[in-house]
Amino acid sequence: MKLLSAIFLSVALCLPWASSFAAQTADAEYEAVAEEYIKGYFAARPLQGTAIGLHEYDGKITDYSRLALDAELSRLRRFDDRLTKFDPSKLSPRQSLDLRILQAAVKNELFQMQEMSVFERNPMVYARAADVNVYVQRNFAPLEDRVRSLVAIESQIPNILIAARTNLNEVLPKPYVELAIQIARGSSDFLKKNLVAATAGLKDEQVRAAFQDANRRAASALAEYAAWLEREKLPKSSQDFALGEEKYRRLLAQTELVDLPPAKILEIGMGQLKAEQEAFADAAKKIDPNKSAIEVFKQIQNEHPKPENLIPDVARDLDKIRKYVSSHNLVTIPSDVRAQVKETPQYLRATSFASMDTPGPFEKRATEAYYYVTPTESDWPEKQKEEWLTAFNYYTSDIVSIHEAYPGHYVQFLRLNASPASKVEKIFGSYAFIEGWAHYCEQMMIEQGYGNATSASPNEEDTKRAAKYRMAQADEALLRLCRLCVSIRLHTQNMSIDEATKFFQENCYYEEKPARSEAMRGSFDPGYLNYTLGKLQILKLREDYKAQQGDEFSLRQFHNELLNHGMPPIRLLREIMLKDQAKWDEVL
Repeated sequence: MKLLSAIFLSVALCLPWASSFAAQTADAEYEAVAEEYIKGYFAARPLQGTAIGLHEYDGKITDYSRLALDAELSRLRRFDDRLTKFDPSKLSPRQSLDLRILQAAVKNELFQMQEMSVFERNPMVYARAADVNVYVQRNFAPLEDRVRSLVAIESQIPNILIAARTNLNEVLPKPYVELAIQIARGSSDFLKKNLVAATAGLKDEQVRAAFQDANRRAASALAEYAAWLEREKLPKSSQDFALGEEKYRRLLAQTELVDLPPAKILEIGMGQLKAEQEAFADAAKKIDPNKSAIEVFKQIQNEHPKPENLIPDVARDLDKIRKYVSSHNLVTIPSDVRAQVKETPQYLRATSFASMDTPGPFEKRATEAYYYVTPTESDWPEKQKEEWLTAFNYYTSDIVSIHEAYPGHYVQFLRLNASPASKVEKIFGSYAFIEGWAHYCEQMMIEQGYGNATSASPNEEDTKRAAKYRMAQADEALLRLCRLCVSIRLHTQNMSIDEATKFFQENCYYEEKPARSEAMRGSFDPGYLNYTLGKLQILKLREDYKAQQGDEFSLRQFHNELLNHGMPPIRLLREIMLKDQAKWDEVL
């Protein structure tokens, strides 16, 4: 009898309906595990839940106690192990992709906690715990309800900063401590000034009194934390922040599925940097052959709006860019809802130049999208106003708008929302895909003629105008290329912060202060190489897809397909879009 049953089972499993049933069963098991992971993920990171529109997490904040952090690490390890039990080949194609996106997301969280030891080595984590912008940035609930949530959150800030003193190592990396002091003081000022101003419309006096008390205590705790770091941690801090080559390679392999030696990526980056510098210089010669490229670019920066015209000029040009994307069939924009150009709210101006504020993928109420542009302040001296507006020269401003809105991040968001993406695909994204797409768009738009003359016989002014756009695009590319090179050198080749600062000064022509800021960021954000890494991966995928499609290739089709699958590591998009399996691993 047992033998007959085994034979029957063996035959049944060979039938098409049986294999389909097996895949459905495996899919259902995977979906249950994914849903369980997501619930635990936001329970441990409720501010992120609120930010993406899951308002059951409103009024909650991460528990930074040692017990809670250890529990979260154990949870991540368990899910990492549980996900390895699923065989991608036994799942449907859709769930196979979903699984690997989730695995990369879990690996990223584990890397942050285990390899980077963020809660033991990075005091910035605690200084940023009071980042409650979402509660005043988006009107997803009545103001009174949002302020009640703020009271609940701010009342926990003193406990979080007590936990920081317990959790942090005796000796910390100096760049981390210096930045954490700045962030903690900035956060304290934000709570005392900007957050109070942003909640000025509150009518309920009882809620106001509770808010004022919680806000004052939180602001004081942050100021005390900054003083403690300066007094206790800064004098004994070290320059030990580098990951080392082995960890760096694992970071890329596990989170972006890019398994290449860092030295190889650096070699590619240095080659690209040299080529972009040459393009920058060549464009400058078309504008004024008698001046250096830097002098020409500074001259271009003087072509900017007057302070009172900044917002309307950016709005006008943003509409022009959107029309160009549509009329040239570069990508399908799946919604007529426009990004509204607004002045950056006062409470965000200290840290924002221009930014895209899109609602979370699960937001149902506050669904407006804002493109924030930071204006000059009326009380600034004329010289300061002029210096600020150079960054909004007409050419750079358009490149930034391309990156942030059309066809960059805003179109990315619109297509994600319009796609049949799963919950996992909407929540977890690849750093290289998200920033790589927006950065790729800058180059792609110039390649497709944006900024060029519209007449068949361009005159000298037309040629100069196109060269100015090319310089602006190259300037943005040079910054991101320097990030790639500096990230690898800081973490695998013992580059110092001073050397990294000099690298930015010499290779993307930054002044000392912004160059140092970029160098400092590289010490704690090695992933900022992903702007360029993602862009280069997309260019490689486009080249391979074009060869595959031949005469049937369409740039719009390529872009639409690229944006139809959530925000996965680009290596996975190669599997979806390329028929030749031998090319799947050729990411660069």
